[in-house]
Amino acid sequence: METLEGLTAGIPAGPSVNPADVSAGLTRALVVLDDDPTGTQSVADLPVVTGWQVEDLEWALSTGASAVYVMTNSRSLDPDMAKQVNTEVVTNAMTAAERVGRRIIFVSRSDSTFRGHFPLEPDTIADVLERAGTTVDGVVLSPAFADAGRITVHGVHYAGSAKAGFVPVGQTEFAADKTFGYQASYLPEWVEEKTSGAVRAQDVVVIDLLTLRTDEDAVVDRLRSVRNRTPIAVDCVEENDLLLLARALQRAEAAGANFVYRVGPPFVRGRIGQTPHAPLTSEQSRPADFAPASDAVGGLIVVGSHVGLTGRQVDALREATATPEIVIDVPTVLDADRRDPHVRQVAEQAAAALRQGNVVVRRGGAFVAGRDAGESLEFARRVSAAVVEIVQRIVAIRCPRFVIAKGGITSSDVASRGLGIRRALVRGPMLPGIVSLWEPQDGPAAGIPYIVFAGNVGDEGSLTDVVGTLNA
Repeated sequence: METLEGLTAGIPAGPSVNPADVSAGLTRALVVLDDDPTGTQSVADLPVVTGWQVEDLEWALSTGASAVYVMTNSRSLDPDMAKQVNTEVVTNAMTAAERVGRRIIFVSRSDSTFRGHFPLEPDTIADVLERAGTTVDGVVLSPAFADAGRITVHGVHYAGSAKAGFVPVGQTEFAADKTFGYQASYLPEWVEEKTSGAVRAQDVVVIDLLTLRTDEDAVVDRLRSVRNRTPIAVDCVEENDLLLLARALQRAEAAGANFVYRVGPPFVRGRIGQTPHAPLTSEQSRPADFAPASDAVGGLIVVGSHVGLTGRQVDALREATATPEIVIDVPTVLDADRRDPHVRQVAEQAAAALRQGNVVVRRGGAFVAGRDAGESLEFARRVSAAVVEIVQRIVAIRCPRFVIAKGGITSSDVASRGLGIRRALVRGPMLPGIVSLWEPQDGPAAGIPYIVFAGNVGDEGSLTDVVGTLNA
């Protein structure tokens, strides 16, 4: 276990950067391809779309926002589908940008613990750009998410906290993911691992914390020196590090360099110079003209994440509030003969519970593993389809006062398919730097607070805290 002080020993604090100065230097809007909705938890007051027709992207870009989010949910897709979706989004975004007269750059937002389709997604974005005549010089890798305890120092990515200490991310439960598992924690070695040796570790450029904080010209020189999609791994420990990086990137791009970005959630906030938003209050968490759409007293909490932290958070909520739980039994959902009656029963029980208060609907039962990564993804999609149908049925019977979706893939499916959200505005975080609240602009959930809660963020009391704010 490493301490923050030990990891950063001998590295001074960098010069403080005013976010407004970074914002003033923006010349292009960021189009963020988010492989699940949890990327929005670090930002506020930005548009998000769950579809990527040209008209959806025109709407988002026409708001004038410095960044727009496109929910691809590609982390739940197989590689071929992920490639297709990324291709469609980039192609349509370029068309939309031309129509509204805006210049854009592309960001591939993924997991701060390395889970997702890499290098496929940034490579796909680069392929589309290069077919359109834009050469991609480098792929900037910035997975850090300090608000959630993910930091990068000396090229090594860590998970933990200042209080408990940090461990290399390759030693955490996230590295054992059935679909996106890995061993390396040192970013250059991780790139070599994920590219099956096509990119060697020694060919990855590392922008270390000392250089980032003390020599901006050297950072710009490194950024300008790369060619042919060279991976660039960047250290980051705190918000100001992202602002320092943003300033250097602006200079490199102004000199003609072109990058694709593969990043964790807070990168976008730093890149556009947005000051971190304070956690929303209970009054801010609902529209001023909010009125319940039914006789529901409580909110719906949908839990799809299977990481250990989520389980502990749900346990803490139950102990603190006696919130009833209704279980979606995974083996039953995967059994074609038993699936439909089970889905109806869960939905009816949850809708009835909303008349008394909040209710948790979560996946449970014996874990069912696929024989390989492809089958594991297929099982996950089938379970997700059942969750979506359950949410649709609940809302049709009794619309909740709010909806919390726990888990990245779950939150995407619940938003776009369960609640029919196509366009929304990100209002801000429910907790410091984490847990995003969306205000849906369309669909049956229009105006109802929708909370995107990643499976791997917060502490054991975080879910209870968010529910408390929404109940107040």
